[in-house]
Amino acid sequence: MAQAKSEEKVIGIPRAMSFYHNYPFYFGFFNDLGIKIILSDVTTKQTMTEGSGLVVTETCLPIKVYVGHILNLIEKGVHNIFVPSLQSISNKIYNCSKIRGLPDLVRNIIKDDINIIEATLDKSEKKQGLYEFLSEAVKPFGISDINIIKRASKAGWRCYNNFHVMSKSGIPYAKALSYALQGKVIIGSKTKEYPISVALVGHGYNIYDERVCMKIIDKLEKMDVEVCTSLQLSTEQLDEGIACLGNEKYWANEDEMTGCAGHYLKDNKVDGIITITAFGCGPDSLMVERITRKAKQFNKPLLNLTIDEQTGEAGFVTRVEAFVDMLFRKKRASIVNKLNIDENSVPYKPNVEFIETK
Repeated sequence: MAQAKSEEKVIGIPRAMSFYHNYPFYFGFFNDLGIKIILSDVTTKQTMTEGSGLVVTETCLPIKVYVGHILNLIEKGVHNIFVPSLQSISNKIYNCSKIRGLPDLVRNIIKDDINIIEATLDKSEKKQGLYEFLSEAVKPFGISDINIIKRASKAGWRCYNNFHVMSKSGIPYAKALSYALQGKVIIGSKTKEYPISVALVGHGYNIYDERVCMKIIDKLEKMDVEVCTSLQLSTEQLDEGIACLGNEKYWANEDEMTGCAGHYLKDNKVDGIITITAFGCGPDSLMVERITRKAKQFNKPLLNLTIDEQTGEAGFVTRVEAFVDMLFRKKRASIVNKLNIDENSVPYKPNVEFIETK
Protein backbone atom coordinates (compact mmCIF):
# COMPACT_ATOMS: atom_id res chain seq x y z
CA MET A 1 0.00 0.00 0.00
CA ALA A 2 1.20 3.48 -0.85
CA GLN A 3 1.78 5.46 2.34
CA ALA A 4 1.05 9.18 2.61
CA LYS A 5 3.85 11.16 4.27
CA SER A 6 2.97 11.70 7.92
CA GLU A 7 4.36 15.24 7.98
CA GLU A 8 2.07 16.37 5.18
CA LYS A 9 -1.41 17.71 5.67
CA VAL A 10 -3.34 15.25 3.50
CA ILE A 11 -7.07 14.78 3.00
CA GLY A 12 -8.74 12.08 0.92
CA ILE A 13 -11.87 12.88 -1.09
CA PRO A 14 -13.98 10.08 -2.62
CA ARG A 15 -14.72 10.62 -6.30
CA ALA A 16 -18.45 10.11 -5.72
CA MET A 17 -21.66 11.77 -4.50
CA SER A 18 -21.14 15.51 -3.81
CA PHE A 19 -17.74 15.41 -5.54
CA TYR A 20 -19.36 16.01 -8.93
CA HIS A 21 -20.67 19.43 -7.98
CA ASN A 22 -18.64 20.56 -4.98
CA TYR A 23 -15.10 19.46 -5.82
CA PRO A 24 -14.07 22.75 -7.49
CA PHE A 25 -14.84 24.49 -4.18
CA TYR A 26 -13.10 21.84 -2.08
CA PHE A 27 -10.05 22.04 -4.36
CA GLY A 28 -9.69 25.80 -4.06
CA PHE A 29 -10.38 25.78 -0.32
CA PHE A 30 -8.06 23.00 0.80
CA ASN A 31 -5.24 24.00 -1.54
CA ASP A 32 -5.30 27.56 -0.25
CA LEU A 33 -4.71 26.15 3.24
CA GLY A 34 -1.81 23.96 2.09
CA ILE A 35 -3.76 20.74 2.53
CA LYS A 36 -2.93 18.16 -0.14
CA ILE A 37 -5.93 16.42 -1.72
CA ILE A 38 -5.79 12.78 -2.72
CA LEU A 39 -8.69 11.62 -4.86
CA SER A 40 -9.88 8.06 -5.18
CA ASP A 41 -9.48 6.51 -8.62
CA VAL A 42 -12.25 6.65 -11.20
CA THR A 43 -15.10 4.21 -10.71
CA THR A 44 -14.57 0.68 -11.99
CA LYS A 45 -16.49 -2.57 -11.77
CA GLN A 46 -14.29 -3.46 -8.79
CA THR A 47 -15.30 -0.21 -7.06
CA MET A 48 -18.96 -1.20 -7.36
CA THR A 49 -18.37 -4.80 -6.33
CA GLU A 50 -16.34 -3.95 -3.24
CA GLY A 51 -18.75 -1.23 -2.15
CA SER A 52 -21.78 -3.46 -2.71
CA GLY A 53 -20.21 -6.20 -0.60
CA LEU A 54 -20.28 -4.06 2.55
CA VAL A 55 -23.82 -2.68 2.51
CA VAL A 56 -27.28 -4.21 2.50
CA THR A 57 -28.76 -5.07 -0.90
CA GLU A 58 -31.45 -2.37 -0.72
CA THR A 59 -28.82 0.41 -0.60
CA CYS A 60 -28.88 2.57 -3.74
CA LEU A 61 -26.05 2.39 -6.29
CA PRO A 62 -24.53 5.84 -5.56
CA ILE A 63 -23.95 4.86 -1.91
CA LYS A 64 -22.44 1.52 -2.93
CA VAL A 65 -20.11 3.38 -5.29
CA TYR A 66 -19.24 5.85 -2.52
CA VAL A 67 -18.25 3.06 -0.15
CA GLY A 68 -16.12 1.55 -2.91
CA HIS A 69 -14.26 4.86 -3.25
CA ILE A 70 -13.66 4.98 0.52
CA LEU A 71 -12.03 1.54 0.26
CA ASN A 72 -9.91 2.77 -2.65
CA LEU A 73 -8.61 5.70 -0.56
CA ILE A 74 -7.75 3.29 2.26
CA GLU A 75 -5.76 1.20 -0.22
CA LYS A 76 -3.86 4.37 -1.14
CA GLY A 77 -2.85 4.77 2.49
CA VAL A 78 -4.98 7.83 3.19
CA HIS A 79 -5.84 8.28 6.88
CA ASN A 80 -7.93 11.48 6.88
CA ILE A 81 -10.97 11.00 4.64
CA PHE A 82 -13.50 13.77 4.05
CA VAL A 83 -17.04 12.40 4.51
CA PRO A 84 -19.32 15.45 4.87
CA SER A 85 -22.84 15.30 6.23
CA LEU A 86 -24.77 17.65 3.95
CA GLN A 87 -28.02 17.92 5.87
CA SER A 88 -29.61 21.06 4.44
CA ILE A 89 -28.29 23.48 1.80
CA SER A 90 -30.89 26.15 2.57
CA ASN A 91 -33.68 26.71 5.09
CA LYS A 92 -35.97 23.64 4.98
CA ILE A 93 -34.26 22.30 1.82
CA TYR A 94 -32.94 18.84 2.70
CA ASN A 95 -30.83 16.05 1.27
CA CYS A 96 -32.00 12.45 1.36
CA SER A 97 -31.37 10.46 4.53
CA LYS A 98 -28.49 8.47 3.05
CA ILE A 99 -26.55 11.58 2.08
CA ARG A 100 -27.25 13.14 5.48
CA GLY A 101 -26.09 10.02 7.28
CA LEU A 102 -22.99 9.21 5.22
CA PRO A 103 -20.49 9.57 8.12
CA ASP A 104 -22.52 7.19 10.32
CA LEU A 105 -22.88 4.70 7.48
CA VAL A 106 -19.14 4.72 6.71
CA ARG A 107 -18.20 4.49 10.39
CA ASN A 108 -20.40 1.43 10.91
CA ILE A 109 -19.24 -0.59 7.91
CA ILE A 110 -15.56 0.41 7.57
CA LYS A 111 -13.46 -1.11 10.34
CA ASP A 112 -10.07 0.17 9.17
CA ASP A 113 -8.15 2.69 11.28
CA ILE A 114 -9.11 5.91 9.48
CA ASN A 115 -10.09 9.39 10.61
CA ILE A 116 -13.49 10.30 9.19
CA ILE A 117 -13.71 14.07 8.84
CA GLU A 118 -17.47 14.47 9.18
CA ALA A 119 -18.14 18.17 8.81
CA THR A 120 -21.86 18.99 8.99
CA LEU A 121 -23.66 21.58 6.87
CA ASP A 122 -27.23 22.29 8.01
CA LYS A 123 -28.60 25.67 7.03
CA SER A 124 -31.95 24.81 8.59
CA GLU A 125 -30.28 24.98 12.00
CA LYS A 126 -28.48 27.79 13.78
CA LYS A 127 -24.68 27.78 13.91
CA GLN A 128 -24.30 25.01 11.32
CA GLY A 129 -23.72 27.19 8.28
CA LEU A 130 -20.87 27.28 5.77
CA TYR A 131 -18.10 28.64 8.01
CA GLU A 132 -18.95 26.20 10.81
CA PHE A 133 -18.87 23.43 8.19
CA LEU A 134 -15.47 24.53 6.88
CA SER A 135 -14.09 24.95 10.41
CA GLU A 136 -15.01 21.32 11.18
CA ALA A 137 -13.37 20.19 7.94
CA VAL A 138 -9.96 21.69 8.81
CA LYS A 139 -9.99 21.24 12.59
CA PRO A 140 -8.04 17.93 12.39
CA PHE A 141 -5.22 19.86 10.69
CA GLY A 142 -4.91 22.36 13.53
CA ILE A 143 -6.49 25.25 11.61
CA SER A 144 -8.95 27.27 13.67
CA ASP A 145 -8.44 30.94 12.72
CA ILE A 146 -11.77 31.96 11.18
CA ASN A 147 -10.13 34.73 9.16
CA ILE A 148 -7.82 32.22 7.49
CA ILE A 149 -10.79 29.94 6.84
CA LYS A 150 -12.81 32.78 5.29
CA ARG A 151 -9.88 33.72 3.07
CA ALA A 152 -9.54 30.13 1.90
CA SER A 153 -13.29 29.97 1.21
CA LYS A 154 -12.88 32.83 -1.26
CA ALA A 155 -10.34 30.75 -3.15
CA GLY A 156 -12.86 27.89 -3.12
CA TRP A 157 -15.66 30.08 -4.46
CA ARG A 158 -13.37 31.46 -7.16
CA CYS A 159 -12.64 27.97 -8.49
CA TYR A 160 -16.27 26.92 -8.10
CA ASN A 161 -17.62 29.97 -9.94
CA ASN A 162 -15.08 29.58 -12.76
CA PHE A 163 -16.23 26.00 -13.22
CA HIS A 164 -19.89 27.01 -13.45
CA VAL A 165 -19.21 29.93 -15.80
CA MET A 166 -17.50 27.55 -18.22
CA SER A 167 -20.20 24.89 -17.83
CA LYS A 168 -22.92 27.41 -18.65
CA SER A 169 -21.00 28.51 -21.74
CA GLY A 170 -21.27 24.96 -23.10
CA ILE A 171 -17.88 23.49 -22.19
CA PRO A 172 -18.25 19.78 -21.31
CA TYR A 173 -18.12 18.82 -17.63
CA ALA A 174 -14.69 17.15 -17.65
CA LYS A 175 -13.03 20.02 -19.55
CA ALA A 176 -14.66 22.72 -17.42
CA LEU A 177 -13.47 20.94 -14.26
CA SER A 178 -9.94 20.53 -15.62
CA TYR A 179 -9.69 24.19 -16.64
CA ALA A 180 -11.09 25.39 -13.29
CA LEU A 181 -8.55 23.35 -11.33
CA GLN A 182 -5.79 24.93 -13.44
CA GLY A 183 -7.13 28.40 -12.65
CA LYS A 184 -8.20 28.97 -16.25
CA VAL A 185 -11.45 30.41 -17.57
CA ILE A 186 -12.23 29.51 -21.18
CA ILE A 187 -15.59 30.43 -22.66
CA GLY A 188 -16.97 27.82 -25.02
CA SER A 189 -18.62 28.37 -28.36
CA LYS A 190 -20.68 26.09 -30.55
CA THR A 191 -18.51 24.49 -33.20
CA LYS A 192 -21.06 21.98 -34.46
CA GLU A 193 -24.74 22.00 -35.24
CA TYR A 194 -26.63 18.90 -34.12
CA PRO A 195 -29.84 17.74 -35.81
CA ILE A 196 -31.23 16.45 -32.50
CA SER A 197 -31.05 17.86 -28.97
CA VAL A 198 -31.70 15.85 -25.79
CA ALA A 199 -31.84 16.98 -22.15
CA LEU A 200 -30.04 14.55 -19.87
CA VAL A 201 -31.69 14.77 -16.45
CA GLY A 202 -30.03 13.24 -13.41
CA HIS A 203 -27.79 13.87 -10.43
CA GLY A 204 -24.14 14.61 -11.12
CA TYR A 205 -23.01 11.31 -9.62
CA ASN A 206 -25.31 9.45 -12.05
CA ILE A 207 -24.52 11.27 -15.30
CA TYR A 208 -20.87 12.36 -14.93
CA ASP A 209 -19.45 9.14 -13.49
CA GLU A 210 -18.58 7.44 -16.78
CA ARG A 211 -18.70 3.91 -15.34
CA VAL A 212 -22.08 4.43 -13.70
CA CYS A 213 -23.72 6.06 -16.75
CA MET A 214 -21.74 3.96 -19.25
CA LYS A 215 -20.49 7.09 -21.03
CA ILE A 216 -23.96 8.03 -22.18
CA ILE A 217 -22.95 11.59 -23.06
CA ASP A 218 -20.19 10.37 -25.40
CA LYS A 219 -22.52 7.83 -26.94
CA LEU A 220 -25.23 10.42 -27.59
CA GLU A 221 -22.78 12.85 -29.16
CA LYS A 222 -21.45 10.11 -31.44
CA MET A 223 -25.06 9.63 -32.58
CA ASP A 224 -25.16 13.32 -33.58
CA VAL A 225 -27.19 14.29 -30.53
CA GLU A 226 -26.55 17.50 -28.60
CA VAL A 227 -26.70 16.90 -24.84
CA CYS A 228 -28.11 19.55 -22.47
CA THR A 229 -27.81 19.26 -18.68
CA SER A 230 -28.65 21.26 -15.57
CA LEU A 231 -25.12 22.70 -15.45
CA GLN A 232 -25.97 24.86 -18.46
CA LEU A 233 -28.85 26.55 -16.62
CA SER A 234 -28.94 29.46 -14.20
CA THR A 235 -30.46 29.28 -10.72
CA GLU A 236 -33.43 31.32 -11.96
CA GLN A 237 -34.03 28.93 -14.86
CA LEU A 238 -33.91 25.93 -12.55
CA ASP A 239 -36.33 27.55 -10.10
CA GLU A 240 -38.71 28.30 -12.99
CA GLY A 241 -38.39 24.68 -14.08
CA ILE A 242 -39.46 23.44 -10.65
CA ALA A 243 -42.44 25.82 -10.72
CA CYS A 244 -43.31 24.63 -14.24
CA LEU A 245 -43.87 21.14 -12.83
CA GLY A 246 -46.20 22.59 -10.20
CA ASN A 247 -43.68 21.85 -7.50
CA GLU A 248 -42.06 23.58 -4.56
CA LYS A 249 -38.42 22.85 -3.85
CA TYR A 250 -37.92 20.44 -0.97
CA TRP A 251 -34.96 18.21 -1.89
CA ALA A 252 -31.47 19.72 -2.00
CA ASN A 253 -30.65 18.24 -5.40
CA GLU A 254 -34.05 18.83 -6.95
CA ASP A 255 -32.57 21.39 -9.34
CA GLU A 256 -30.83 18.56 -11.18
CA MET A 257 -34.11 16.68 -11.62
CA THR A 258 -37.39 18.61 -11.66
CA GLY A 259 -35.72 21.99 -12.23
CA CYS A 260 -33.74 20.74 -15.21
CA ALA A 261 -36.62 18.70 -16.67
CA GLY A 262 -39.16 21.50 -16.18
CA HIS A 263 -36.98 23.99 -18.05
CA TYR A 264 -36.20 21.72 -21.00
CA LEU A 265 -39.79 20.48 -21.30
CA LYS A 266 -40.71 24.08 -22.18
CA ASP A 267 -37.75 24.49 -24.56
CA ASN A 268 -38.89 23.83 -28.13
CA LYS A 269 -35.26 23.42 -29.22
CA VAL A 270 -34.97 20.27 -27.11
CA ASP A 271 -36.41 17.22 -28.85
CA GLY A 272 -36.56 14.78 -25.94
CA ILE A 273 -35.73 14.09 -22.30
CA ILE A 274 -33.66 11.23 -20.85
CA THR A 275 -33.68 10.69 -17.09
CA ILE A 276 -31.13 8.52 -15.30
CA THR A 277 -31.95 7.43 -11.76
CA ALA A 278 -30.60 4.82 -9.38
CA PHE A 279 -32.85 1.88 -8.55
CA GLY A 280 -34.37 2.25 -5.10
CA CYS A 281 -33.96 6.02 -4.82
CA GLY A 282 -37.12 7.25 -3.09
CA PRO A 283 -36.88 11.01 -3.85
CA ASP A 284 -36.00 10.36 -7.51
CA SER A 285 -38.93 7.99 -7.99
CA LEU A 286 -41.30 10.77 -6.92
CA MET A 287 -39.60 13.36 -9.11
CA VAL A 288 -39.53 11.09 -12.18
CA GLU A 289 -43.24 10.37 -11.79
CA ARG A 290 -43.99 14.10 -11.88
CA ILE A 291 -41.65 14.60 -14.86
CA THR A 292 -43.35 11.74 -16.72
CA ARG A 293 -46.81 13.26 -16.25
CA LYS A 294 -45.66 16.70 -17.40
CA ALA A 295 -43.85 15.26 -20.42
CA LYS A 296 -47.19 13.87 -21.63
CA GLN A 297 -48.79 17.30 -21.25
CA PHE A 298 -45.99 18.91 -23.25
CA ASN A 299 -46.08 16.05 -25.77
CA LYS A 300 -42.32 15.64 -25.44
CA PRO A 301 -40.71 12.18 -25.76
CA LEU A 302 -39.25 10.86 -22.52
CA LEU A 303 -36.97 7.93 -21.74
CA ASN A 304 -36.57 6.86 -18.11
CA LEU A 305 -33.41 4.83 -17.44
CA THR A 306 -32.90 3.10 -14.09
CA ILE A 307 -29.45 1.84 -13.14
CA ASP A 308 -27.90 -0.41 -10.51
CA GLU A 309 -24.70 -2.45 -10.26
CA GLN A 310 -26.26 -5.22 -12.40
CA THR A 311 -27.23 -2.98 -15.33
CA GLY A 312 -25.84 -4.38 -18.57
CA GLU A 313 -24.43 -2.03 -21.19
CA ALA A 314 -25.98 -3.84 -24.15
CA GLY A 315 -29.58 -3.38 -22.99
CA PHE A 316 -28.83 0.15 -21.80
CA VAL A 317 -27.40 1.18 -25.19
CA THR A 318 -30.22 -0.52 -27.10
CA ARG A 319 -32.83 1.58 -25.29
CA VAL A 320 -30.88 4.79 -25.91
CA GLU A 321 -30.39 3.91 -29.58
CA ALA A 322 -34.09 3.16 -30.06
CA PHE A 323 -35.06 6.43 -28.38
CA VAL A 324 -32.69 8.48 -30.53
CA ASP A 325 -33.87 6.68 -33.65
CA MET A 326 -37.45 7.64 -32.76
CA LEU A 327 -36.44 11.28 -32.24
CA PHE A 328 -34.74 11.39 -35.64
CA ARG A 329 -37.81 9.95 -37.33
CA LYS A 330 -40.11 12.33 -35.49
CA LYS A 331 -37.94 15.30 -36.49
CA ARG A 332 -37.81 14.09 -40.07
CA ALA A 333 -41.59 13.71 -40.23
CA SER A 334 -42.02 17.22 -38.85
CA ILE A 335 -39.74 18.67 -41.53
CA VAL A 336 -41.51 16.70 -44.28
CA ASN A 337 -44.91 17.99 -43.16
CA LYS A 338 -43.69 21.56 -42.85
CA LEU A 339 -42.14 21.58 -46.32
CA ASN A 340 -45.03 19.60 -47.82
CA ILE A 341 -42.75 17.19 -49.68
CA ASP A 342 -42.83 13.47 -50.39
CA GLU A 343 -41.52 11.57 -47.35
CA ASN A 344 -39.88 8.93 -49.57
CA SER A 345 -37.73 11.59 -51.22
CA VAL A 346 -35.91 12.33 -47.97
CA PRO A 347 -33.29 9.64 -47.25
CA TYR A 348 -32.92 8.59 -43.64
CA LYS A 349 -29.97 6.76 -42.15
CA PRO A 350 -29.44 6.84 -38.37
CA ASN A 351 -25.89 6.84 -37.04
CA VAL A 352 -25.44 3.62 -35.07
CA GLU A 353 -21.66 3.33 -35.26
CA PHE A 354 -21.06 4.56 -31.74
CA ILE A 355 -20.59 1.45 -29.60
CA GLU A 356 -17.02 1.07 -28.43
CA THR A 357 -15.38 -2.09 -29.72
CA LYS A 358 -12.34 -2.02 -27.52
